[in-house]
Amino acid sequence: MLLSTSNLQFSRWTFFKHLTPRKFKLAPPLCQHKSVATLSHFGILTSRQKDQIHLYVETLLQWNKRMNLTAVREVNEVMERHVEDSLAILPPLSDCYRSHCSASCDKLSLVDVGTGAGLPGVVLAIARPEWDVTLMESMNKRCVFLEHVVGVIGSSNIKIVRGRAESLGQNPCFREQFDIAVARAVAEMRILAEYCLPLVRVGGLFIAAKGHDPEVCNSY
Repeated sequence: MLLSTSNLQFSRWTFFKHLTPRKFKLAPPLCQHKSVATLSHFGILTSRQKDQIHLYVETLLQWNKRMNLTAVREVNEVMERHVEDSLAILPPLSDCYRSHCSASCDKLSLVDVGTGAGLPGVVLAIARPEWDVTLMESMNKRCVFLEHVVGVIGSSNIKIVRGRAESLGQNPCFREQFDIAVARAVAEMRILAEYCLPLVRVGGLFIAAKGHDPEVCNSY
């Protein structure tokens, strides 16, 4: 969805073609799971980034035994449904930012609204260490997990903010401060727009990664 905050005109379009993964063989990763070899977006990461992803997944599943972070319980499923799904956001995000914002993607500020267990924010921060990524989460126990996992993976480009997007969007410290806002399966589209658009700078992007039909909003 392309949305203009100045006159509220809408036009709908999707990036489904960008999100269909291509399968090819990879060298065996640290975690020996056959299905990882079919993850095309994961396959282009550096060795260090792959190590960080594995640490993240292992920590997520460990903590998930004592608190509800994800309904997915197996490493293979986490890699396919969470990690690969999060990485699949990057190609359409980068293409759209360059075409609609007429700017480089080398150094961006991104906020993940309602990040939960850090998806997609932690994965995006690992894949793009030159970006400044803010994880926005309202539940304290999830923020505790996020603080821990950021220390485990050793990422210095991640900031965690506890609070609700509808309130933080009115705070001058966060309002219109980000190049990109992204949300994954948080709420229906009209609610997401209300939560996320106030956080995006004029000319920035809002990415709603919902299932196989992600939508992108351009903020004017």
